[in-house]
Amino acid sequence: MHTIDTGLIIKAAPAEVWAVIADFGSYAEWNPFILRAEGEAVEGSTLRLHIRPPGEKGMTHQPTVLIAEPARRLCWLGKVSVPGLFAARHEFILEPIDEGTRFRHREVFTGLLVPLLRRTLRRTETGFELLNQALKKRVEAKSAR
Repeated sequence: MHTIDTGLIIKAAPAEVWAVIADFGSYAEWNPFILRAEGEAVEGSTLRLHIRPPGEKGMTHQPTVLIAEPARRLCWLGKVSVPGLFAARHEFILEPIDEGTRFRHREVFTGLLVPLLRRTLRRTETGFELLNQALKKRVEAKSAR
């Protein structure tokens, strides 16, 4: 198992952050990690995500949305067809605070392939940080208007 757990403070209400993370069609405009996204933030739906960690080739995943609680939490699970080989549970968690929103971005990787993916997982963590900063910039710019 390997966990990536990142986060930051966004000076906007959780509903404003949610509006950006749940708008998959706009990811290509601002997101440096998930370059394209299709689908809906609805429990049980399947997403189509084109992800490119820095320094890696892009990959397309089709995870299933497990949790979609507007302005609170978005979670999806991606896995390969062979059980136990590789799975990734991705989460965006939004917590209201006085300054706006504490945004937590995490993913838990499990399966036999995880130890072989150390370099990719380090780059994935860098991608998360880039996404977090780009999200903060986009939300705060919209909030200021």
